[in-house]
Amino acid sequence: MSLRLGDTAPDFEAETTHGKIKFHDYIDGKWVVLFSHPDDFTPVCTTELSAVALSYADFQSRGVKLIGLSANNISSHEGWIKDINKLVPDAPELEFPIIGDEDRKVSELYGMLDNLDKTNVDKKGIPFTVRTVFVIDPNKQIRLTIAYPASTGRNFPEILRVIDSLQLGDKYKITTPANWQPGEKVIVHPSVQGEKVKELFGDDVDTVYPYLRFTPDPSKKVKA
Repeated sequence: MSLRLGDTAPDFEAETTHGKIKFHDYIDGKWVVLFSHPDDFTPVCTTELSAVALSYADFQSRGVKLIGLSANNISSHEGWIKDINKLVPDAPELEFPIIGDEDRKVSELYGMLDNLDKTNVDKKGIPFTVRTVFVIDPNKQIRLTIAYPASTGRNFPEILRVIDSLQLGDKYKITTPANWQPGEKVIVHPSVQGEKVKELFGDDVDTVYPYLRFTPDPSKKVKA
């Protein structure tokens, strides 16, 4: 079963570096980023987890919980985390759990396994995961999925950018244009018509076409 945007994130129980969890209990009404990496003690994965450690406060400030996953066991994760902590001494130690998914149950459930890279396998030839990302909202709905190949490290600022867009769109009736960055102009949602436009956005709407209407980032407006 392939997971689509809007689907409820499947629940599961798993062992993690923070003990056993039930995923829906872990979500607990918060935004969550579930992300997989192919293998511990590997170069690209080490740079990724280091990047997450350095940007951990950025996720926290957005109310986002993180949880990692790979097909390694917990002991392997714990040893590897020590390497990551040494690599980025200026960052806080990894404070989020990493799932030990040796049996691939969660990986199968979320469609994370690699069918492309024939070198991305364990000693038995069983595929490891690709670099998947699931952004899940407080209602347990999947709001974003991305799958990077094993050879390519993720762009975590882009993941933060999408979270900013999703959270802003949930609070205000807006969408965000190509290459948008927080603080830049946004687009009035197509569902907002008539008097509702002025009610929500005042007179500060730039209508390029009837279907393309820009307005300043509503989260940056100073309240009178």
